[in-house]
Amino acid sequence: MGRSMQEISRRIRGVSGTMQITRAMEMVSSVKLRQARKTLSMTKPYYQIVLDNIQRILSTVKGVRHPLLEERDIKTSLYITVASDRGLAGGYNANINRLVEGDLSEDIKVKIIPIGLKTYEFFRNRDYDIVQEFLGISQDPTFSDAKEIASIALDLYLKGEVDEIKVVYTEFESVISHKPKIVRLLPSSEIYEEPEEIVATSLMEFEPTPEEVLDFLIPKYVESTIYGALIEASTSEQGARQIAMESATENAEEIIEELELTYNRARQEAITMEITEIVSGADALK
Repeated sequence: MGRSMQEISRRIRGVSGTMQITRAMEMVSSVKLRQARKTLSMTKPYYQIVLDNIQRILSTVKGVRHPLLEERDIKTSLYITVASDRGLAGGYNANINRLVEGDLSEDIKVKIIPIGLKTYEFFRNRDYDIVQEFLGISQDPTFSDAKEIASIALDLYLKGEVDEIKVVYTEFESVISHKPKIVRLLPSSEIYEEPEEIVATSLMEFEPTPEEVLDFLIPKYVESTIYGALIEASTSEQGARQIAMESATENAEEIIEELELTYNRARQEAITMEITEIVSGADALK
């Protein structure tokens, strides 16, 4: 019985140590989540301004053609997959990887730009064609990261090595709701949607030409969309990790309560046995 109590005590100490770690990680994720949400709120307006300007040009100048907007026969797809460099975030990483695999077609070749160690390892271990990986940026991405990723993707697209570009990331809806999604960057139907307000064609002038303005705006659209995806993913990662660590802490507390109850029962049994042995010994001496 004594060994059993010692074993229970060791388990209680072990689970308590784990609980301290999960509680600390939950607090850290909570702080990082607040910072990420602030960055996210500042990012979305920039993306929307760029998109609105592209839409206005295309809606007011009919017949504008641009190599980045033309539909192609899809023979090779490029996926920019955004996940985490770390685990302990519930199903956050697995959801992204499963979403990509579910979107693949046997008739279309695939190239991957993985962002985050967990998605890089997933596709590397399955022998996918990895163009270039980006590690160590998932929690604190910068716009320069997005520009570098966009530059690689656009270069492949303009050379005809890929026929479409998709970014796969987790959209942040709330602290408890995160939605993995796929956005087709190029060619993009979103660009051709009519903006809510259109300036009259007669008042719109472009310097030097609409095509050259698009040369500048479309890469900016790709960069800002990728940056937005990185920020959305970073925010979702912290939210997912906070929830996972909160759940782990609650589970640890429940385990400790059960172990303490078991320990107390074992202790009571040991005391009862000792009393029984004393009584039996006293009876034997009579």
